Amino acid sequence: MGKPKTPAWQRKEGQDPDGGLNEKGRASYKRETGGTLKPPAPNPKTEEDAKRRKSFCARSKGQMEKFPKAAKDPNSRLRKARKAWDC
Repeated sequence: MGKPKTPAWQRKEGQDPDGGLNEKGRASYKRETGGTLKPPAPNPKTEEDAKRRKSFCARSKGQMEKFPKAAKDPNSRLRKARKAWDC
């Protein structure tokens, strides 16, 4: 079998069923782009995590407005990610 055409973070195997990326997806993203992604911080224990959560919720609220079809679908990745981050 050959190498997949798209990286894992863009395929189902790199995506968390509850929204966002799983560890394999984050590792794939880092290999492809050089960027680093942290796992979600739904229950922040530090002030930094609380700021990350607040920032994510604000950004994803804009996505809810931009993509009303995804905002209405409870199984959309956007809604699942917002639920995982406790937005």
